Amino acid sequence: MGTDHEHIAQPNRQRLDKWLWFARMVKSRTLAQKLIASGAVRVNSKRTTSADYRLEAGMVLTMTLNQRLRIVRITNIGTRRGPASEAQMLYDDLTPELPKSSAVDRIASPAQRPPGAGRPTKKERRDTTLFRVPPNEKP
Repeated sequence: MGTDHEHIAQPNRQRLDKWLWFARMVKSRTLAQKLIASGAVRVNSKRTTSADYRLEAGMVLTMTLNQRLRIVRITNIGTRRGPASEAQMLYDDLTPELPKSSAVDRIASPAQRPPGAGRPTKKERRDTTLFRVPPNEKP
């Protein structure tokens, strides 16, 4: 009888790498394992490098994903990797919002473009050329 009870209690816990994949925090379990092994994941404020760490509802994960801090509280253990709407029901996002001023500070001048802004416009290319070529010479 003792083994039956342990088998019933087991679905309340899940591997850390599997949960990260189910919750769509990472694209694959392999990437989840690499993230965990690098030390970028903390469970209840304690760093773990073990991908088979057993999670349960109520635990808080702190991790660095794509150079961004994410803090989530696990609300449910997943049973499959479903759509994004289903994955969002597995956690509460506790990540603090970035201050508004930091977004403005990223854009220093017209010559510096924010990451992912695409190709420069013709005017921006001319402005950049003015920085490189003295005014009395033609480009």
